[in-house]
Amino acid sequence: MQYGMRFRRADAGAKANDRFWHEIEGMPLDEVRRIQEERLVGQMAYLKANSPFYQDKFAAAGVDFDEIRTIEDLQRLPFTYKTEIRESLSAAPPFGRHRAAPMEDIIQMQASSGTTGSPSYVALTESDAEMWHEMTARCFFANGVRPGDMVLHAFSLAKGFVGGIPVMQGLQYMGAIDVPVGADGGADRLLRACADTRPRCVVGAPNFVIHIGEKAEEVLGVPANKLGVERVVVGGEPGGGIPAIRAKIEKLWGAKCTEMLGGTDLGVTYWAECDQQSGMHMVNMDYVLTELLDPETGKIIPWAEGASGEMIYTALGRRASPLVRFRSGDFIEVLGTTCACGRTGPKIRCTGRTDDMLIVRGANVFPSAINSIVNEMVPQTNGVMRVVADFEGHTTQEPLKIIVERGPDRDRDGDADLKKKIEQRLRDALVFRADVRIVDADTFEKPGAAKVAFVLRKYPDLP
Repeated sequence: MQYGMRFRRADAGAKANDRFWHEIEGMPLDEVRRIQEERLVGQMAYLKANSPFYQDKFAAAGVDFDEIRTIEDLQRLPFTYKTEIRESLSAAPPFGRHRAAPMEDIIQMQASSGTTGSPSYVALTESDAEMWHEMTARCFFANGVRPGDMVLHAFSLAKGFVGGIPVMQGLQYMGAIDVPVGADGGADRLLRACADTRPRCVVGAPNFVIHIGEKAEEVLGVPANKLGVERVVVGGEPGGGIPAIRAKIEKLWGAKCTEMLGGTDLGVTYWAECDQQSGMHMVNMDYVLTELLDPETGKIIPWAEGASGEMIYTALGRRASPLVRFRSGDFIEVLGTTCACGRTGPKIRCTGRTDDMLIVRGANVFPSAINSIVNEMVPQTNGVMRVVADFEGHTTQEPLKIIVERGPDRDRDGDADLKKKIEQRLRDALVFRADVRIVDADTFEKPGAAKVAFVLRKYPDLP
């Protein structure tokens, strides 16, 4: 088979002054719906012919592929869970029973990080890979990256990680220039490359971007805000949408900070924040159909401002590793349904993951939300915290134990007052009782390339 996948979109250079990367980003929603349903029917026909996994799953649910023709029809189908994907991978390695394309058509594989066991391996055909590049380009363009930009790559460049080679491929495709150091190279190498190449943009995880920004003066003798960076794009963990963390990034780098959200199961990234900085837009509505699930009622709810729930994804046009009604685990809040930028996809903020959610005396609590409160209390705190979930499962009737680092210039005499302030702020904002322990600044390891571990199951100094 001859492969003709493009390293760069033919018209990438001409896109620099466009309002959107692709017209669907600003298309009226009724027209978007028509395109989605047309592609949905095509995806169902493809799965009917090529996916033993979904053939069995739909038959067990008593639903025929041909009956799924509208977005509402999707609700007749069962969800696809991460546990099912893991079972599928174990049953038919390396890509699982849900692989729906011949092995000879697979040209690339990626691995999701996962939290237990082996990674989930995802297969890509040529058309899948180009779809990923297109989706990534739309997101980076919305985030403020432009063709011709130098972009310092501060995500891990590990081969299997979706923030590595796929991000590089997406940047190449859109005509930007990836500076391929990666978080694996360490803060010193990243900063020296930044000083040498003077990139307009930096992309990375929010806490790691803060980490290298704080080290700039030590390594280079100049602060990060003197390195010429104009745009910092963050993702891979909660934080970019938290006002205190965003403000810290922007002050450190002297640059505007925008956020993106995605995942290996559907693509690299599919949600992206525009210059308005008022939430992440879905900019890939022709490739990913998204439903909003209320986890408490199990019902699909409208995309209305103020709504919150878990995102459910169905791939459109996917060949090798397609997913239908996939429960992402991402819990989001809808911040708006219109925007001055003209994009018509809803605007969201990810507040946490449903598999990270703790239930404290009936209140749903996300560690990322606690982290937001702690960051708002800098410099009294160091902005660093850990939850000690020393109980079975995700539910407790006791106050939730939280360890918070005091600010670096604070002494222990103020710990009792700081403890009370944090506990009250958490009770007022998140409606749960906390038992806060104050510890020295830098008790916990500084965030690196990986996601921040907010939750500990035990801690040696706590009873």
